[in-house]
Amino acid sequence: MHRIAPVLHVLGLVILIFSFTMLAPLLTALVEHDAAQFAFDESFVITLIAGFLLWLFGRRWRRELKVRDGFLLVLLVWTGLPALATLPLLIYAPGMSFTDAYFEMISAMTTTGATVMSGLDTLPPSLNLWRHLLNWLGGMGIIVLAVAILPLLGIGGRQLLKAELPGPIKDSKLTPRIADTAKLLWAMYAALTVLCAVALKLAGMSWFDAVCHAFATLSLGGFSTHDASVGYFDSPLIEAVPIVFMLLAALNFVTHFLAFRQRSLAAYRHDPEVRGVLGLILLSCLGISLYVWLAGTYPSYLTALRHVSFNLVSIATDCGFASTDFGAWPMFAPMWMLFLSCVAASSGSTGGGLKMIRAVLMYRQGIRELERQLHPAARLPVKIGTHAVPNQIVFAVQAFVMMYIATVVTMTLVLLASGLDFVSAFSAVIACINNAGPGLNEVGPATNYAGLNDFQTWLLAFTMLLGRLELFTVFVLFTRTFWRG
Repeated sequence: MHRIAPVLHVLGLVILIFSFTMLAPLLTALVEHDAAQFAFDESFVITLIAGFLLWLFGRRWRRELKVRDGFLLVLLVWTGLPALATLPLLIYAPGMSFTDAYFEMISAMTTTGATVMSGLDTLPPSLNLWRHLLNWLGGMGIIVLAVAILPLLGIGGRQLLKAELPGPIKDSKLTPRIADTAKLLWAMYAALTVLCAVALKLAGMSWFDAVCHAFATLSLGGFSTHDASVGYFDSPLIEAVPIVFMLLAALNFVTHFLAFRQRSLAAYRHDPEVRGVLGLILLSCLGISLYVWLAGTYPSYLTALRHVSFNLVSIATDCGFASTDFGAWPMFAPMWMLFLSCVAASSGSTGGGLKMIRAVLMYRQGIRELERQLHPAARLPVKIGTHAVPNQIVFAVQAFVMMYIATVVTMTLVLLASGLDFVSAFSAVIACINNAGPGLNEVGPATNYAGLNDFQTWLLAFTMLLGRLELFTVFVLFTRTFWRG
């Protein structure tokens, strides 16, 4: 107990903080006089009490967290908070199963955007806000928010941040103190969200829709207040705004901060991922638009460019908005979009997947091995920009990519064994592990995930968690070494 209790103590603090996020939808329910007010009243009290009791229980074992504590806490937070987040849904709609409610909430918090809900247009505003607020909190990582606050309570946060943040951002020391770093990242994230909300309002959305879609855009969460997603508005201008902010959200937030601090775009030129992300997405928009137009899907290239650009950027950046049923396009187009969802987001962004930096590293490692066949004795470093990448990092990335591929294959085979067709199974796994949202066929943009059975739903919920925490953070808990000693 002495090993787990300190983790439960901090988990209790996180739950206490989390309970106060319910006040925003509760206030919305009071203002709008919607039917979900009682659900948030009860949920707030239950969550507050649960957090307080957990904090009280672990208080006597309070100490600084170790590295393994950080991994355990991250997993407990990302599995426990969605369970508590289901309370408003379950209380408001008692006919909803816990399986579906949990899937919806873990989809929100992992910023996947896959949904089992319909009738979003008539859902109480407070519940719609709750779904989108969870998107937004999950975007940068609720753990990062916690490490900005927990040091004030005497709890160090460096181990939490290391377990939570993906890629090279772990080693980017923007400020001497980890709490200051977290606050700066959140400030940049919040500022871009406000700009997005204002732009969406000016483009023609109501303030409520603008705020909700801004939350979903910057978090790359992809939830919408309408069943038809962004297609509900049928507006090229409204589609253009999320394209810009989805691309910004798919880039490293450290780079955004450095560009802001230096008042210069030089930070983007020096970021090795920016050119790859923007270049690949731009070329794909132009090429897939041509392909879809030539296939006769749209009457003109400009119409094809409009629809392809929005939906391709949305899936490639792992957001998950849809403006049309891209599952009805020639199969190559949506499959290419799902491939892009694997590699098109930067490290340190709110996107998922392998990340561009890993894809570039693996490409250059492949080239190095080919050159080594011709020059076995040559010293051939793998470089990113002008910097040589240590072999231990290259090997770690290779291990991650192999584990990613093995996970995709395993999950797809299990879904096939459960009775799902191949396209639905494969696309659902890719969409969930990349936190991209809609897949194809039974889980395509014209439908949702409600048609899956409970086993398939839980499997994909676990797949979302694996993707959001980048595999190792979860799998390390299943090793003997983690629990030894």
